[in-house]
Amino acid sequence: MGDNNEPLVFAEDIAELASPMPAPWKILIVDDDPDVHAATKLALKGSLIEERTLSFVDAYSAAEGLSLLEQNADFAVALIDVVMESDDSGLNLVQNIRDKLNNHSIRLILRTGQPGYAPESDTIRLYDINDYKTKAELTRIRLFTSVTIAIRSYSQIKQLEAKRDGLKQILAATSELTRLTNGQNFSSVVIKQLCALLKTERECLVCAASHGHNEPSFIVAATGHFSCWLNMPLASLPNERIRTHLTQALNERQHFFHDGVCVYFPGKDNQALAAFVDMPRAISSSEQYLLAVLCSNIAVAYENFQLYRSIEQLAYQDPLVCLPNRNGFVAEIERQMRLNATTPQAVVLVDLDNFTYINSVLDDAYGDDILRAVAQRLCSQLSKSLCIARVSGDVFGILGDASDLTPESIETVFAEPFRLHQNEPLRLSATSGLIILDKTSRHAMEILKNAGVALKQAKHFHRGKTVLFATELADAARDRMQLLSRLRVAFSSERLTLHFQPFIRLHDGAAMGAECLLRWQTAEGQHIPPDHFIPLAEQSGMIVALGDWVIRTALRWRAGLIGRVDDTFRVAINVSLVQLIEDNFVANILHYIHTQGLQGYHVEIELTESMAAHDINSVIQKLKQMREHGISIAIDDFGTGYSSLSILSSLPIDRLKIDRSFVSGDAANQPHFGIAHTVIELATNLQMHTIAEGIETESQRDTLRQNGCLEGQGYLFSRPLDEAQFNQWLAQQ
Repeated sequence: MGDNNEPLVFAEDIAELASPMPAPWKILIVDDDPDVHAATKLALKGSLIEERTLSFVDAYSAAEGLSLLEQNADFAVALIDVVMESDDSGLNLVQNIRDKLNNHSIRLILRTGQPGYAPESDTIRLYDINDYKTKAELTRIRLFTSVTIAIRSYSQIKQLEAKRDGLKQILAATSELTRLTNGQNFSSVVIKQLCALLKTERECLVCAASHGHNEPSFIVAATGHFSCWLNMPLASLPNERIRTHLTQALNERQHFFHDGVCVYFPGKDNQALAAFVDMPRAISSSEQYLLAVLCSNIAVAYENFQLYRSIEQLAYQDPLVCLPNRNGFVAEIERQMRLNATTPQAVVLVDLDNFTYINSVLDDAYGDDILRAVAQRLCSQLSKSLCIARVSGDVFGILGDASDLTPESIETVFAEPFRLHQNEPLRLSATSGLIILDKTSRHAMEILKNAGVALKQAKHFHRGKTVLFATELADAARDRMQLLSRLRVAFSSERLTLHFQPFIRLHDGAAMGAECLLRWQTAEGQHIPPDHFIPLAEQSGMIVALGDWVIRTALRWRAGLIGRVDDTFRVAINVSLVQLIEDNFVANILHYIHTQGLQGYHVEIELTESMAAHDINSVIQKLKQMREHGISIAIDDFGTGYSSLSILSSLPIDRLKIDRSFVSGDAANQPHFGIAHTVIELATNLQMHTIAEGIETESQRDTLRQNGCLEGQGYLFSRPLDEAQFNQWLAQQ
């Protein structure tokens, strides 16, 4: 409020009053082809989007586009070509915009005339872009649609940013106006202002009340000889005159200017203040007018103070469980770090196991009850000195003395079942990440990140337990991310290759097929083992595109063998469960087989037993579809997984691959290959064939053949070979 009591007018309101002509949306076109610039402008000429026209700025290289964006961040949309100075200059520009310029508002539309350099599914997943189109499919209508969607998204983002900035300004203005942290401070300011206006000694007191509630009114500030009444209930005041004046002002919600000054300040949610100034004289009408204006300002300031407290509560407290939220937890960690406690401090992140599943099976209300019950249990069973917060959906954070935060203390919380609806018992478990704070702990967010690393490690390998953070965990997580990034680069730069290891019929040595194996050799000549990068590809979702490339490459290789091998020669392709559950997996592989002029019996799909952990009915349906087209199905590394015999017998499988651990090494010394013999008998009973991996000696081959194993692969016959080496191997057979 200004000195003349006029309300503040925000910039947004001024804009509405002035109603100026809206500025056009600025569109940046980044493409090395001038014709594309001209065609784009022509296609969008005269377009009106959200009642605003378009203006265009041209850049003919990624470097020029980045320079323009560095100078002006006011662009709404950038139309970026993928291939310019280099094959991935457009993708690099996207990364620079988001990471280097930290510009997350501008909407990015990638366009390409060479989609093979950046496959659409990978690009959409890996890069923060709004759309990705080939230039051929961007008709005028589609271009207009894509730009319109991008501009609307940009407009919404800018509105959200404006609202966020406005909230920060409101918080800053309220803090500056009141300079308060609690109600007593506010009341002290009221006393100071009232006494200053009335030019009297500070003989005054303020009483707080809550209308419509049973809470008693009490004194929240007092000066002079009233100071001894601070925090006293209004009903207990020894001075009847003052008690009566304050009670009357609160009940009738108005000022009284006789026998002293008693003024009333309404607030939010039926909260109110009343102040009494013990005046030795009657006040003039002029003073009454000035006092009324001052009280009006104080009432507005009081509402602002309450609003600030409400916003602060929302910002730092979780309304569901009435505990600090993530912001509050971070603030408490920072406060604790400033205190430099003499005893070791610890932070724990507690994640409820299977909470998402419980929520989906039951409902959100039941899930909320679980969260409230867990919060109550944490607060009641753990030390009262600990700070407990809800930092995300089903993750609780705990801060305090390390001696109070042990794996055993966390496990104790979940030892007994929880009692929820109709007192029904519900057993819950939790997985936790624990970090001990030390002198190297500098930032609260870094502490939370490291606790999160320990939590992820626990969820992967020690579910239901607590894992203590170690630097090695963060290093390993960083190494995995770097390896995944290198894998993406290797894939896009075609540094991945396939090697082939032949299947041999044991009784006569004939080549029956070959398994294709993915290999990665870095530019420096380093070989990255598949068991290092395949799990990363599966976890990141990259395995879908990678597996699709493997299938197409393997089938193209098999087509190249027509006339050089027997027609029954099959190529075996390892398929991840992540690939198999894709809706279009079967349709795609049938399409690739047809495209290469092959038949279904030329292909074998190798799966691991882990597929039994998925929706088995869906898996069976897809396997049956492939077998109907002649594709054979094999279970790889059989005996190392966890599928049951009942599930195994229901699966449409042609072959069981006996894992190398049952064939070579110590297994070779077992009479008749113990487990391998059992697997062969099992396959025979289920009317399946067997193929053994890891055959290294003639003795192993003879024993397996005598036990009924039909095929084998291993170093006895051949190592995995690249395409040229395999051709030489075939020529020698």
